[in-house]
Amino acid sequence: GVRWRDWQAVDTSDTSIVIQERRAAVGLDTYIPLILQGGEIYDPDLDRYFLDLPLNGARSRHSLRAHGYDVLVWVRFLASARGKSVWQADTDDVGAYHRARRRSDAEFRVSASTWNRAIASLDKLYRWAEREGLVERTPFTHRQIWQRSQGGRRAAIAGRNDAYERAARRSDVRFIDLTDYRAFREVGLRGLTVEGTERSGARDRNGARNALFADLLVTTGLRLEEASHLLAAEIPVCGARSERQRRVELPAALTKGDRGRSMLLPRRLLPVFDAYIAVERAAAVAKFAQRRGWEAIDRPIFIHSPSFGQRALHLVGGGTMDMEVVTPDERARLVICADDGTPREAAVLWLTEVGHPVLPNSWEAIFARASRRCTDAGIPVRLSPHQLRHSFAVHMLAMLIQRRLADAAAPVGAMEGYRQLVGDPLQQVQRLLGHSSLATTSIYLDHIATRADTVDAAVEELLALVPGYLRS
Repeated sequence: GVRWRDWQAVDTSDTSIVIQERRAAVGLDTYIPLILQGGEIYDPDLDRYFLDLPLNGARSRHSLRAHGYDVLVWVRFLASARGKSVWQADTDDVGAYHRARRRSDAEFRVSASTWNRAIASLDKLYRWAEREGLVERTPFTHRQIWQRSQGGRRAAIAGRNDAYERAARRSDVRFIDLTDYRAFREVGLRGLTVEGTERSGARDRNGARNALFADLLVTTGLRLEEASHLLAAEIPVCGARSERQRRVELPAALTKGDRGRSMLLPRRLLPVFDAYIAVERAAAVAKFAQRRGWEAIDRPIFIHSPSFGQRALHLVGGGTMDMEVVTPDERARLVICADDGTPREAAVLWLTEVGHPVLPNSWEAIFARASRRCTDAGIPVRLSPHQLRHSFAVHMLAMLIQRRLADAAAPVGAMEGYRQLVGDPLQQVQRLLGHSSLATTSIYLDHIATRADTVDAAVEELLALVPGYLRS
């Protein structure tokens, strides 16, 4: 039979079905995928579904790409293993797909979370197809699930897809201990020795920039795309030394789901940002101007110099762009011009040595190289940018729960005490991470037990309240 590991390892011997990640369009529509067969659109109705995705919850290029590959694997499976088109699938095909992806040899088996994500994509596809009259019924079966309504009565809500695996792990969160993070930062990113000294000819020329980027991720919980596309003008100048942190508003289009949120930038990072902008970034800006770097940017957007807190970008030649709707892709194309209209610098904060934006895939490569350096130095640390977001969440939640212990010991009811202990910290971390659902944030509770220092402190606080264990 056909074996399936993931979309990269799909057996394509019986089909010419492929995916094209971009299409000739503007804005977000550029990233709407096409599924092709023999160089032609595989199915016009399926293509219409993809074109409707931005109106049905897929509002980022990453979501569109993920949907495209989930559908691609399914379509290839139907064609090569079942001899069917996408609109001919039935429940037997779903069962066969589950056997191929979840019950084959371990080498080719996908995780339960990957399976559930794929089913969510396909469920969206067939619900749309049912509404459009393309299929009489979806190939999935659903059952009603119940929960209490606001009035206290049980109320049925939308049916759950039976193809979901209920035993799936809630998350595969990987985070790093701060001691290991420091080693990764110094040895991996900065290129220092294990002892912290410089190695002749081995120090990373961009080590200070890369370390600062990692510090930003681990202290704010920003997503990779959010951090990569910050503008230099969105970082406040170092001032007001009495502040513990500076609140920075992230525009809606920069964040996942277009929700927008506030970022709390630690005060201690502000002078480091000042130094990066004044020295390393300034040198990159100079090379950008000398080499006419804007000519290498696809469809550059020329703007006048923005300032901190500015809500609109002023275009050279007239017109404005609301910061709330400027996408990450458009941010990477922003070029600041001098008063006379001469292009001067890319507007994003993080620049290469010749002044071009450092894009997310480049940061992934930088972290991979840093991981290899750590391995070569005998430090078993491998780290991706997204793991720093998880690390921020776990450590922040642990510290917030610690701070709530004293409040929870007050003479209140059990549920109120639990709310003080867990609910408020979860909500704070939810806001900081930009999660739409508290349930998503709650996955980090499963990992608090691995924070031994937090658990020990919590036990000490609790024992202090038990007769016979009073503080000495």
